[in-house]
Amino acid sequence: MIKNYFKIAWRNLMKYKFISFINLFGLTVGLTCCLLISTYILDELSYDRYNKNADNIYRVTRTFNNGNGAVSLKLSTVAPAFGYYFPTDFPEIQKMTRLLDNGLTPVRYGEKKFNEKSIFFADENLFDVFTVKVVKGSPKKALTDPFSMMLSEEEATKYFGNEDPIDKLVRVNSQFDFKVTGVYEAFPSNAHMHPGMLLSFSSLRDSVLYGEEALRTSWGNNAFFTYLLLPDKFSAQRIEAQFPAFVDKHMDHKDYQGKNPSLFTKLELQKLTDIHLHSHTDYEAEQNSDISRVYIFSIIALFILLIACINYVNLSTARSALRAREIGIRKVIGANKKELILQFLGESVLICWVATLLAFAFTYFSLPLLNTVSGKSISLSVLFKWQVIVPLLLTPFFIGIVSGIYPALFMSSYQPIKTLKGLFKVNGGSISFRKALVVTQFAVSIILIITTIVVFQQLHYMQKKSLGFDKDRIVTMSYTNAISKQYEPFRNELLQDVAFKDVTRSSRIPTGRLLDNMGAFLFASDSAMPITTDIKFVSVDHDFVSTFGIPVKQGRFFSRNYGTDTSSFVVNESAVKAMGFKDAGEAVNKEFKYGNTKGHIIGVINDFHFESMHQPIVPMVLLLLPPSQVYFNNFSVKIASSNLTASLNHLSSIWTKYFPETPFEYHFLDDQFDKLYDSEQRQATLFISFACIAIFIACLGLFGLSAFAITQRIKEIGVRKVLGANVNSIVGLLSKDFLVLVAVAAILAFPVAWYAMHNWLKDFAYRIDIQWWVFIVAGVLAALVAFFTVSAQALRAAVADPVKSLRSE
Repeated sequence: MIKNYFKIAWRNLMKYKFISFINLFGLTVGLTCCLLISTYILDELSYDRYNKNADNIYRVTRTFNNGNGAVSLKLSTVAPAFGYYFPTDFPEIQKMTRLLDNGLTPVRYGEKKFNEKSIFFADENLFDVFTVKVVKGSPKKALTDPFSMMLSEEEATKYFGNEDPIDKLVRVNSQFDFKVTGVYEAFPSNAHMHPGMLLSFSSLRDSVLYGEEALRTSWGNNAFFTYLLLPDKFSAQRIEAQFPAFVDKHMDHKDYQGKNPSLFTKLELQKLTDIHLHSHTDYEAEQNSDISRVYIFSIIALFILLIACINYVNLSTARSALRAREIGIRKVIGANKKELILQFLGESVLICWVATLLAFAFTYFSLPLLNTVSGKSISLSVLFKWQVIVPLLLTPFFIGIVSGIYPALFMSSYQPIKTLKGLFKVNGGSISFRKALVVTQFAVSIILIITTIVVFQQLHYMQKKSLGFDKDRIVTMSYTNAISKQYEPFRNELLQDVAFKDVTRSSRIPTGRLLDNMGAFLFASDSAMPITTDIKFVSVDHDFVSTFGIPVKQGRFFSRNYGTDTSSFVVNESAVKAMGFKDAGEAVNKEFKYGNTKGHIIGVINDFHFESMHQPIVPMVLLLLPPSQVYFNNFSVKIASSNLTASLNHLSSIWTKYFPETPFEYHFLDDQFDKLYDSEQRQATLFISFACIAIFIACLGLFGLSAFAITQRIKEIGVRKVLGANVNSIVGLLSKDFLVLVAVAAILAFPVAWYAMHNWLKDFAYRIDIQWWVFIVAGVLAALVAFFTVSAQALRAAVADPVKSLRSE
């Protein structure tokens, strides 16, 4: 019997090729999108789960509270002294391991030299906590000795080719020789960090690098990623509950005006597998994703699948009139309702199975495009795990039954007498149901159109909004201690060329995060009044504002003509407001203390966007530190010449002359700003791609449905033409019903789309207002698409010879 069901199903598919093709193609495209989105979601959910102890590994985070009790800073890193005391104060901890990001570091072996961005100091027990395969050397001993290092396979090949790297000496930061003691497989793509080089943590005990005393006593340098391995099924909350007492026990109360340090600093444990999607600290090893994106793309996948299933339901019920006599005959010769339902469900499942097989093939060929757009390296193998493959194998049955149950029940309920006498016609109830499904399809499509428009508007706004300074033709480079010795002659030679306008050094540059903060005080009648609002600082030199084109609103900027400027301050407008001054002029010359430096405010600069549009402009102070305290991480060059290529070549030659050990590597500041929104740009591209696919599937169903509906009215059209109706009036008549459905869909879609986008925009401190015309454009666009889809069929019917349609009457 089962074989007979499938044979009949196949014959019907071949008999009604047009509708079968639309059903099959729509389901295939819908399932392909679902599979692509599923690979993306599964990859996002898989981060760090490759570790065999993933469920028991936690990262220690540190939150800073200001005097008002509000959170001022949250870091994924902590000070080294915490790691010194964790093992002794918490015997429950099975292992503790730490990593310290060394930042951009010049590395050299022989004639090969590179700037390495993923070089970390790592504890010797790193591989006891993280599951990474060591291919050469001992995982337990390779990082034991000071000045030893391990390389990823990719890095080993880059420096040594086919040569064995073990026991070779590599020059790091133009100062230290590290011996290669091991090679490991690169951390998987679904890891939250990807160290390319690991330097032994014991090297930090050297006073030139860090110092053993500093590792034990420093509570301020929050740069150490610290991970704890806890016992199986151990509650992390038990340790977190003890953290306040731990902080108060070890940290000096004097630094907090005699109050408990735990009132101002808070330690927490963050599960390793939560980092990629749930961690949004102010500093991360790499850019994380967001669980909201998983939800958004899950909804889009369901939307697309829903539209494809609606197509099937609509076309199957519409096609039912063509099979009325078949059903009547089968009922007369003894077929019962159950057998008919099974027959129609079998047809539905068969189509879904064919669509699923085709979807896997399409997914295989489409995955490289998804990787390009999303910036990932997802493999189709993510789908071939039993937890995934079993639901996928059941999917055709589920979709086939869900989308086929209504047509099956509907067709199996036909009365054989009416069908055999030719008195049967599709009842109004089923027509109303199909209309509701069409409304649902286009409501989803309109929602996707609106969200796509709003996302692109926000991206355009962020990229084009005035930043408050000039970011064009600025080249930025990393600044190291090796550069500081030759910086002045390098700068002087550079500025002798008219192609270069300015050169400046700073601890941070625009596009970076403002994370550095020290206590701020204003003086009134010789008494210091603390400022409870956080004021971030950037260490700069005399040329910072001229290089970046930042206007000085009141007073002046630091000048080489004033030797006392190292005890002076320049603040932005937001800092003036935070101090309670009415205007910038009132703040100039006021006595001010920041950290341990006491002096006067000599100038106020305009507010400008140092960080991305996600963050509001914050109070900021610029410091010109004395030579003994100064530190810089970046320097920037303002190019005056229009010939960028020639200017960069000249800059490279001067660089090589003064810093031969450090490879020349630069970035344009405007490119860096664009990269701040790279994630949103990728998201927008995926949005518009899937929105177009959803609209295409909806139109595909509408095309088939309108073709069938017009076929049912072919004699009516013939009569109207004989009575004098013209082509335009017939096309309008046939299109009107479908356009009314689109109008209803728009009314339902508008509030849903507004609510979704209103909540999405909340993530941006500076954002657009959702304009009314966006909804009109989306509605009109959907109506036009529907009109052209239907009118193509209507026009063909309207221009047909009425004699042919009326000949049988």
